Amino acid sequence: MKLQETDTNGAVVEVADYQILAHSVEIVTTMCHGLSNAAGWWPQNKLERNVPEALCLIHSEISEALEGFRKDKADEHLDHHASLTVELADAIIRICDLAGGLDLPLGKALAEKLCYNQIRMDHKLSERAKAGGKKF
Repeated sequence: MKLQETDTNGAVVEVADYQILAHSVEIVTTMCHGLSNAAGWWPQNKLERNVPEALCLIHSEISEALEGFRKDKADEHLDHHASLTVELADAIIRICDLAGGLDLPLGKALAEKLCYNQIRMDHKLSERAKAGGKKF
C-alpha cells in the first residue's frame, strides 16, 4: 500500500511506502521506550504504569509547545531550536515511549490512519468548506 498526496497541479504522487513508514515508527518507538525504561521511568511490571498520568504528560508537552509558539521563544535547553520544535519532539518521545511500553503497534496504526485519511470526505477541502464542515 502506498501513501499518496496531490501536488499543486492536481497530480497524485506517492509519498511513502506503508511498510517503510510503519517500520520506521516502530524503530523510533522501540528507541524511545528503551531509553525511558533504562532511565527508570517504568515499573518492573509494565501493567502498573499509570496510563492516565502518561497521557497527561503528553498533553503537557503540547501545552508547552503552544506556550513556546505563543511567545515565539527559543528552547531553554536547545536554544538553536524553537521551543515549539523541541516540545513537539518531547511529545513524540512520550507518545512513542507509552506505545512501546504498552506494546501498541503505533507504526502500523499511523501508516493505516494516513492511508485512511486520504479517502475521508471530511478531510477534503471542498467538504470542509460546506456548511457544517470542519473549519480546522
